[in-house]
Amino acid sequence: MGLLEYTVFAFSSLFVIVDPVGLVPVFIAMTPTDSHAARVRMARIACLVAAGVLMIFAAAGNWIFRVMGITLPAFQLAGSVLLLRIALDMLYAKRSGAQQTEEEVEAGAAKDDIAIAPLGVPMLAGPGAISSSLILLNQAKGPVQTGMLFACILAVCLATYVILIIGARATHRLSPLAVKLVTRLMGLLLAAVAVQFAFDALAKAPFFAH
Repeated sequence: MGLLEYTVFAFSSLFVIVDPVGLVPVFIAMTPTDSHAARVRMARIACLVAAGVLMIFAAAGNWIFRVMGITLPAFQLAGSVLLLRIALDMLYAKRSGAQQTEEEVEAGAAKDDIAIAPLGVPMLAGPGAISSSLILLNQAKGPVQTGMLFACILAVCLATYVILIIGARATHRLSPLAVKLVTRLMGLLLAAVAVQFAFDALAKAPFFAH
């Protein structure tokens, strides 16, 4: 996989798993009485926290595998199952429980500040996004592609920040049908990514490699 192909694949994979468009209605629901300035601040902090968490896990990925004795194909296959589960929920136009739960949304609505939790973690940097970061890190060939992965994490978090702010500003013009349509399309893309991760894992597994 060349640099351009890897960059496009990494960005699109992380973008669909974070699903910022689908998160907009939840973000609005958790901040019903907050001013636009407060929403901007919370979105900014949440995206910075999410970027930091994903980059830390990506940087420590190989060390985590060594310490826990996990092989990449095993983790990649497990991650593909998780991503496929999330994708199926997205195809039904709903946020997966792996990204958020009703309890987390309710707790967020009751909190004065949702920036770090639950918005930053686990709604943005959840198990699916962390798994994708680790898998993508191990698919990177050389320091240039590794650097592009970190750049993609930052770019996705920046795009998420912009989408959250635009969505919060245009609350009254946000079409539920449009959000559901985009969520379903992203779910389809994420399902394809999950299947590709599974194929890659099986190809590297010892009983298939020989």
